[in-house]
Amino acid sequence: MRKYSRACQTVGPLAEETKMLLIIALIIVALIAAALAYATTKADTFRVERRIVIQSAAEKITPLVNDFHHWSDWTPYNKDPDMLKAFSGAASGVGAIYEWEGNSQVGKGMISISESLPEKITLKLDFIRPFVAHNTAEFSFVAQSAATQVSWAMYGPQPYFGKVMSLFFNVDKMVGQDFEKGLAQLKAVAESA
Repeated sequence: MRKYSRACQTVGPLAEETKMLLIIALIIVALIAAALAYATTKADTFRVERRIVIQSAAEKITPLVNDFHHWSDWTPYNKDPDMLKAFSGAASGVGAIYEWEGNSQVGKGMISISESLPEKITLKLDFIRPFVAHNTAEFSFVAQSAATQVSWAMYGPQPYFGKVMSLFFNVDKMVGQDFEKGLAQLKAVAESA
């Protein structure tokens, strides 16, 4: 009888510990399920936009955006010095294509100009790596006396994976910071020309 009671005493604390671990595991699973369910309520599309006023006429700014060869002067996305770049299609404007491939931060993708007007340049943006995404980027130019308000926007579909990621990362803040840096550099280049 003593052997049996000692065995029960040994099993008792183990059972309690197992029970506690099971409860913790169930709580974690419930939290994950709740987060995944909440992600379904997020918007099906996203939009990131930043603006700046440049003390220059739009005619001096648009060529810097309309010709991918000028992008290295102002874009914040040339972080990899070993990045491979390829230009094809039209020299500038509609049909101009810029492809890149770089390190894990830069990834691989292609951007092409689909619309080029004095007040707006629209680009088709296709990311291949580190994830696949198809978005639209847009630059708009609004005259303000001798200055121009320049807007840089990116928008597109937000699939379920993007909705889940938005629970952990603020895309507007991350991409918006890059847009702010790029617009500040575009302003510096345009105003010094």
